[in-house]
Amino acid sequence: MTDTTQNLAPADAPEAPVVLGPWALIWRKFRKHKLAMFSLYIVGLIYLVAALGEFLAVQDPHKTSVRHTFQPPQGLHLFVKDEDGSTNFMLHAKGMKMELNTELRRRTFVEDESKIIPMGFFVKGHEYKLLGLVDSSTHFFGPKNPRDTVFIFGADRLGRDILSRVVVGTRVSMSIGLVGVAVSLVIGVILGGISGYYGGLADNLIQRLIEFIRSVPTIPLWMGLAAAIPLDWPPLRTYFVVTVIVSMIGWTSLAREVRGKFLSLRNEDFITAARLDGLSDWEIIMKHMVPSFSSHIIASLTLAVPLMILAETSLSFLGIGLQPPQVSWGTLLKEAQNIRSIIEAPWLLWSPGVAIVLAVLSLNFLGDGLRDAADPHAQ
Repeated sequence: MTDTTQNLAPADAPEAPVVLGPWALIWRKFRKHKLAMFSLYIVGLIYLVAALGEFLAVQDPHKTSVRHTFQPPQGLHLFVKDEDGSTNFMLHAKGMKMELNTELRRRTFVEDESKIIPMGFFVKGHEYKLLGLVDSSTHFFGPKNPRDTVFIFGADRLGRDILSRVVVGTRVSMSIGLVGVAVSLVIGVILGGISGYYGGLADNLIQRLIEFIRSVPTIPLWMGLAAAIPLDWPPLRTYFVVTVIVSMIGWTSLAREVRGKFLSLRNEDFITAARLDGLSDWEIIMKHMVPSFSSHIIASLTLAVPLMILAETSLSFLGIGLQPPQVSWGTLLKEAQNIRSIIEAPWLLWSPGVAIVLAVLSLNFLGDGLRDAADPHAQ
């Protein structure tokens, strides 16, 4: 009998069981969470909008027009009637004409049936830099004639297109959440790891610092820090400082979670074995302790992103965060902080408001799904 024949397994031998890794188990359980999966697609779509903001903008978000001040949203229509009475398919919007209401002593807008504005996809419009690199004037959707103006979500007090401003503002609001979470991750893991791994005096100092920061009222703390930002700073530097301010609070919760996990892991057998192998404390923390609960960290960070977004929105709404001409959801909400604007132009409130609610809910549901899937063996 040859060696090849001896190595052949019996025909009725059972197949070796498929052993899934921890990340595969997490993904398998996460896929069963239908709401979290749907939220994952929504979050991905929102960040796609953030990346391609200028391409998706219907009009120039900074272009003003006195004639279109507080113009209401224009509806889109699919069919148009020709002069002979036949109906043809054509995506279009109807023009708006301004009338003076003598009773209310204000301007009103009504549809102009005689003016048809053809709409289309991949049309020419204002120039911009795609992804900040490539010069382009092609837009995903908009009027076929670049000289026409269409306000699908209405216009603000300066005649600027609200839809385009909401789309472009997605980048700032959503990126502040990611950058703020990244800063919180670094500070929280380092300080929480030191506190839980070494204990003693370092643990007491870090925990007292966390308690002091959490005891200070959030809004006055933000107002005090934002008041130190010079008014003549460029928007990019202001954006960075606002991100740091938002991150000042976010790292404390993560640091406490990391500390608690380190306290339970530092006396485990695999940590003792790593010390006996001569690994340094930094190697033990980064190669053994942090990866052992990385899924929990990801879930916590996902739940922290909507808090960062709400914090930026609150700061900008209160006038102590980002300021015009910087466009974010918070600065857009600031336009609707008086009763006159809400009464005359309610779209100033619901347009950025719907975007904020959609983003926050999607991120929260995504975080819940990740948190449940972080322990794939739990029932």
